[in-house]
Amino acid sequence: MTIHLVGDLMILAVTIRVFGKDAHTLLRHLAAAGVRVGVSELSRRPRDRKEGR
Repeated sequence: MTIHLVGDLMILAVTIRVFGKDAHTLLRHLAAAGVRVGVSELSRRPRDRKEGR
């Protein structure tokens, strides 16, 4: 391993350590928003369609 590779890996480890919790929180919020959108779509009343039925 070269010293440059070790340095890059250390920077990556520190970045993950610093921003990992923020990324995890962001992903949880996005997942919760997706669930809310899905639930609202399921609970929506179907519109009166005259095309086929």
